Amino acid sequence: MIAAVSRQIFRFVLVVIGSVSVALGVIGIFVPLMPTTVFLLLAAACYARSSDRFYRRLVESRWLGGYIRANREGRGMTRGQKTWTLALLWIGIGASAVFSIEAWWLRGLLLLIAVGVTVHVARIQVAVPAALPDAETHP
Repeated sequence: MIAAVSRQIFRFVLVVIGSVSVALGVIGIFVPLMPTTVFLLLAAACYARSSDRFYRRLVESRWLGGYIRANREGRGMTRGQKTWTLALLWIGIGASAVFSIEAWWLRGLLLLIAVGVTVHVARIQVAVPAALPDAETHP
């Protein structure tokens, strides 16, 4: 009896952690320097251990599932994803440095962080989109 209750509590906690991780992952899509994939992978791990329904919905999600599948398959990022990531990174950090921060050393720190993230993203393997089916083989 106690084991069943503690198992239910554990599953509930994992669903809550997974749901918070999904929310943070979605925020990370739009906020520079906030990770997306890490939070989505954490959510997938929590859901896999607590709710098959939530896990399937996340992995099969049109908007979020690609992050998890690409990581699981070791495919990397497409050039478009890299471009958007770096553009949003530099726009966000540039706007913060120009409009929000007055200390020169903090602006320099932001610049170093942006350079570091840029190098990291540049080193990620470029994923090649799957080839479209041949028109001759599929009329």
